[in-house]
Amino acid sequence: MSSTYTVVYDACVMYPAPLRSLLMYLALSDLFNARWSHDIHEEWMRNLLAVRSDLNREKLERVRLLMDSHVSEALVTGYESLIPMIALPDQNDRHVVAAAVQTNADVIVTFNLKDFPNEALQKYNLSAIHPDDFIVYLMNLDASVVIEATRRHRAELKNPPLSINEYFDCLLKQRLPKTVLRLRQFEWLI
Repeated sequence: MSSTYTVVYDACVMYPAPLRSLLMYLALSDLFNARWSHDIHEEWMRNLLAVRSDLNREKLERVRLLMDSHVSEALVTGYESLIPMIALPDQNDRHVVAAAVQTNADVIVTFNLKDFPNEALQKYNLSAIHPDDFIVYLMNLDASVVIEATRRHRAELKNPPLSINEYFDCLLKQRLPKTVLRLRQFEWLI
């Protein structure tokens, strides 16, 4: 994978803050180009506000702004006209594929693999990948980049600080068991 390898983060992987944060640290590497759109932002923010009364739109807009400003060229625009031409099991996910097509992405990182079947994505030269498999894939390319991202991510979680086992438990709650298994080999670096 080179720096031309491009991924689109689906809203479902941006919804949980710990996973979103880890994916942002990974996006700062030069292993791949991370992309998302206004519609993807709106989807994860709307869903989060629906279940978290302790959050407000202003806080999430700040997160959005930080994401957009820290990851170079992450925000995909100009994809809206492609949406009606895309066929998926869940028509509400067409905007994700449209953004991926617009930016010439290689994969969509998502938990909802059934909503992005390979047969539907092949015509766009796309595939979908679970975030756990994506992170393991990155580790196979350059483990040091993933270790550094997880080290920085763990250091960010300081209210309260997490022991290495607590950090791994946090990642397990994000549905990243393969990632945790691989990272345990390097826990002294994290």
